[in-house]
Amino acid sequence: MPVTISSSSPLPHSAKKAYTPSVDTNNEPEKEKGKKAADILWHPAFCNALRLELKGYEKELNFVFEHPLTAGPLKIDVMIIKMAKGARIDKNIAGIFRGVNIVEYKSPTDYVSVQDFLKVYAYACLYASIEKGADITDMTLTFVESGYPRELLEHLRDARGCAVEKKWPGIYIVSGDPLPIQIIDSRELSADENLWLKGLSNALDAQGWRNILAEIARLGKSGLTGAYFNAIMRANRESLREAYKMSDDTLAVDSLLEEIGLAAKWEARGISIGEARGVSIGEARGVSIGEARGVSIGEARAESRILGLFRQGYTAEEVERMLAQGRAGNAEVPMGGQH
Repeated sequence: MPVTISSSSPLPHSAKKAYTPSVDTNNEPEKEKGKKAADILWHPAFCNALRLELKGYEKELNFVFEHPLTAGPLKIDVMIIKMAKGARIDKNIAGIFRGVNIVEYKSPTDYVSVQDFLKVYAYACLYASIEKGADITDMTLTFVESGYPRELLEHLRDARGCAVEKKWPGIYIVSGDPLPIQIIDSRELSADENLWLKGLSNALDAQGWRNILAEIARLGKSGLTGAYFNAIMRANRESLREAYKMSDDTLAVDSLLEEIGLAAKWEARGISIGEARGVSIGEARGVSIGEARGVSIGEARAESRILGLFRQGYTAEEVERMLAQGRAGNAEVPMGGQH
């Protein structure tokens, strides 16, 4: 259960204001069949999934993403910080939370190794040593991956003498270490309790899509769903199409997908991203869909530029707006780097 202490006093640390990165700056390579790792930005999607899972506790928690530990490349994936010592978070994934909670995430194509565990454990010690007012006894570690963490659990039991208990579906609580630790297998999480983390997968089925789309429709369009939806859409094209075709009300789903992002609508209709962008170029210029698919060399170059904009973090709506304004052929990445 969450630690409950005296209420209202802020924690003694200088955490920066929460922000959501527009691109994944995690330096670890992620291998994926048939796709470049850069095509699917899992880490920003995970950050948004965490905020969606803990929605309702915005006043109690501060989310700090990719917190730099030193002037070099050392960065904590996510820190979730209680804004007041008395904050109580009634959520299964936050059952061990204390004041400062460090979270390490691995994409569906990766896993938490023993080396990863030791690195993140060292991050906690380093944070406590350099952050003014930080207390190592008020910190926790959470590791999230899309598989059973066999290697890590064996290390914790055999090498470190810890006990491991599966307290909830997919959530393993480690005891016997000075730091409270939990390891989460997102595949085994309950879809009712942890829709967003369970859905952050490259094996999402049609029912999973229907559940996520229904929840997005209930919540309304939100900035939190952008990177999240983009990642699962790119990783689960076929099941998205299946969910679209099996829907009882395709017009309603079509409207929702268009609101979330036009690229999602194209994918659901079975049009490849390349064809869809060709279609949008043609439609923006008043050309029919058939003509748009037979794009000229100049248009093909514009399409290449558009692909670059998508990879730089622009949403489908923003790219469509550029097309409608007649800037497809000379769209450029803004000054200062990524969007």
